[in-house]
Amino acid sequence: MKRTPYLVLVTLLLIAAGLGAPQAQPSAKVVFALNWFAVGDHAAYWVALERGYYRTKGLEVELQNSKGSGDSIAKVDTGRADIGLADAVVIIPRIAQGAKIKVVGAVFDNTPLNIWTRKDTGIARPKDLEGKTLAAPPGDAQRQLFPAFAKLNGIDEARVQWVNIEPAAKFVALAEKRADAVPDYTTGQPFWERAVGAQNLVRMPWSQFGFDTYSMSIFASEKTISERPKVLRDFVAASYQGWRDVMESPKAALEIFKKRVPDIDLALIEPNMMLGLELMKTDRYAKNGVGWIERAKMCRTTELINRYMPDMPRQVGCDEVFTNEFLTKVEPPKR
Repeated sequence: MKRTPYLVLVTLLLIAAGLGAPQAQPSAKVVFALNWFAVGDHAAYWVALERGYYRTKGLEVELQNSKGSGDSIAKVDTGRADIGLADAVVIIPRIAQGAKIKVVGAVFDNTPLNIWTRKDTGIARPKDLEGKTLAAPPGDAQRQLFPAFAKLNGIDEARVQWVNIEPAAKFVALAEKRADAVPDYTTGQPFWERAVGAQNLVRMPWSQFGFDTYSMSIFASEKTISERPKVLRDFVAASYQGWRDVMESPKAALEIFKKRVPDIDLALIEPNMMLGLELMKTDRYAKNGVGWIERAKMCRTTELINRYMPDMPRQVGCDEVFTNEFLTKVEPPKR
């Protein structure tokens, strides 16, 4: 049966319309393993979710809590997560042990590594930790790094006892005197003041005892790097856009954080977050963008781990650890 010219024209128009219509692309799912439960250190990722920075780039991002850097690294290395958050000085020995991961952006440009203790313990310097009890989860970044800190400061590790605890039990362990000291970031100060009392709280920042290194970082698996480079670049850009928003308007960021994670206590999270932002107000970030990694500092960090971390299967090369390849320059707000 022959078609009339009218029917042929309609058919052609329908075909053309179908070919020309934009096809909805499926979102790329990304599992992002945080290093801890939700605290101020993570505010930017919730901001990026709320403001659609991930969604605009076609990403469907799931944020997962972890029990320390060792845990988030294990998730990414075994394929349970695509991208993670961990301390760079834990990532380095994991690379030596065979983990197929790499840092793709810094978060804190200065290190928050620290040990909290009470005045009544008499602990004032690293050597005072001998004969004392420390508490932390096995996967905690600083517990895994303690051998390097101990060697650097002449601490006899055999005279330091460790107690295994869950992440949320850190504050209780010190407050109830189940431990003499607990490693935790300086950004956790408001939590520690509430638990122990500001007058009885003592901190020991590692940067004051020869351990000035890169710290909190975004890292990815080799699989994500090689097979999903655009997804990784888009994720990193959206995340640092979130950080820029946090820097520009901390109050607005806290409102979003509370909306997304209702259980957080803003009286603690606000000072916690602001302490983290202080670690990001550097000339390096102002010049090169949020997250940029200075090779010289990363090489110093790597060398420190190579030199002082015991039982390293091999020496790690600096360029094995990081890349700036996936960074899109996101300038911090003008100070």
